[in-house]
Amino acid sequence: MTVLTRNNVVEQGARGGQPLLFAHGFGCDQNMWRYVWPRFADDHRVILFDHVGAGGSDLSAYDPGRYSSLRGYAEDILEICRELDLRDAVLVGHSVSAMIGVLAAAAEPDRFASLVLVGPSPRYIDDEDGYVGGFTREDIEGLLDSMDSNYLGWSSQMAPVIMGNEERPELGEELTNSFCRTDPEIARSFARVTFLSDNRADLAKVEVPTLVLQCSDDAIAPEAVGRYVAEQMPGGRFAMLDAVGHCPNLSAPEQTADAIAEFLRG
Repeated sequence: MTVLTRNNVVEQGARGGQPLLFAHGFGCDQNMWRYVWPRFADDHRVILFDHVGAGGSDLSAYDPGRYSSLRGYAEDILEICRELDLRDAVLVGHSVSAMIGVLAAAAEPDRFASLVLVGPSPRYIDDEDGYVGGFTREDIEGLLDSMDSNYLGWSSQMAPVIMGNEERPELGEELTNSFCRTDPEIARSFARVTFLSDNRADLAKVEVPTLVLQCSDDAIAPEAVGRYVAEQMPGGRFAMLDAVGHCPNLSAPEQTADAIAEFLRG
């Protein structure tokens, strides 16, 4: 099994262009970028992949020890970069993959020119020091218990909340179906790693230019969290999209692509 097979790596676009690496969020796969990446295909070497447990990844590659923290997923990204000899890459990470990208860029900064973090959260749980992540520990424990007891039921209930855009129910249905395609055991483990991680101290370690893209009415990563991420990163810049919910790559792909393109030009 090669790294490229393990993560179902797919290359598109201009092979000689600057690498643009798209990393999907929890319960999703590379297909979630299908409305965004074609915008960059003429000028960039586009790399798409699936985290182990999602999409067309090799489920047999799942190692509970390796993936007991987000650093295991970050190492996967670095192994993809090494295998493809990527340099000067732009990593676009959605949701949990924003922090996975932060960890990868902090570990091997020479490989990355910049980061785009879509709906990031370094810590979902509120802290006594005044940090507001949007959830209490009881909220998160209840969410994880619900996943453990009835993953499919949790998926159908939570996906529309995460997506937002109530007037477009087909978006919530797509996210529900994506959740249900993900291996349940791996998904439950990934959820614990995602929602219990604290990566606030890692933000300052990334010095490359970083664009933080935020939507309004995001049930997973409130605006205050996005602003916090941008403020804590030396090269951070915050931008509010004209979009709602947590998945603008599906609900507002044109605005998402516009913001990324403007950032790359700048």
